[in-house]
Amino acid sequence: MPELYRRHGTDLSLSDTTLVVALEGWIDAGLAAGATAAALANALPLQTIAVFDDEALIDYRARRPVLHLREGVSTGLQWASLTMVGGHDARGRGLLLLSGPEPDARWRGFVDAVLDLAVEHGTTTVCSLGAYPMPVPHTRPSRLALTSPDVELVERFALERGTVDLPAGVVSVLELEAHRRGLRAMGLWAQVPHYASSMPYPAASLALVDGLRTVAGLTVPGDSLELAARTTRTRIDELVGANPEHVALLRQLEEQYDAAAPSLGSGPLPSGDELAAELERFLREQRE
Repeated sequence: MPELYRRHGTDLSLSDTTLVVALEGWIDAGLAAGATAAALANALPLQTIAVFDDEALIDYRARRPVLHLREGVSTGLQWASLTMVGGHDARGRGLLLLSGPEPDARWRGFVDAVLDLAVEHGTTTVCSLGAYPMPVPHTRPSRLALTSPDVELVERFALERGTVDLPAGVVSVLELEAHRRGLRAMGLWAQVPHYASSMPYPAASLALVDGLRTVAGLTVPGDSLELAARTTRTRIDELVGANPEHVALLRQLEEQYDAAAPSLGSGPLPSGDELAAELERFLREQRE
């Protein structure tokens, strides 16, 4: 589907490549996936491979360009941009990164175009990133959940698994089509405290970076995320500590977390109805 993107000249030679997908506009509590994509782009020398046609894929009434006004003077517009960049991780493994807004149209054509480009650059694994709000405390590590069309892949890793029906994003279409083409396809999800889901929560991004190391073998520096996570932890500690009722609620969340899963991924997810209700509430707040 070359009409959906413009190639950029590159002489990249990649093999055993992982395509990391971090798209805005669906379920990304705490902006975790977006911050992970930014950390990858900042830490590694990645080159632009393709820029997708925003005119064909984006509904500008739903995702309006940003107008920059300076003292009443219109200085320009910032348009949505869907791009694929590529390079190598810290140990020389192939890495592609697809980032930008989730398309509003032509999902099937977009997925075909993405996978054609990915296979052309030696992709063997597709891993999408996301995050969802949960009743968990900020004083504990962010748990990770794994989704995949491949039963064996899901069972291989000791990560959270849930049963739920919810509205799908384009990454779900991408995972299923990648699996049909014989690629390893999975979604990696970080849990974000529900009370912090509408603010940047870098601890979840740090968990996603660690997850990429575990499930895809990628080596990516996370120093900037570690610093940001410590700073955010201090801010939330101060906010919660100023209210005795919040402190009591936090203690309850800590007890539930510790009782369910003393280590990453060893406890069950809440019921499908509970998870769906939390996701619906989060999505409703984002729309409002």
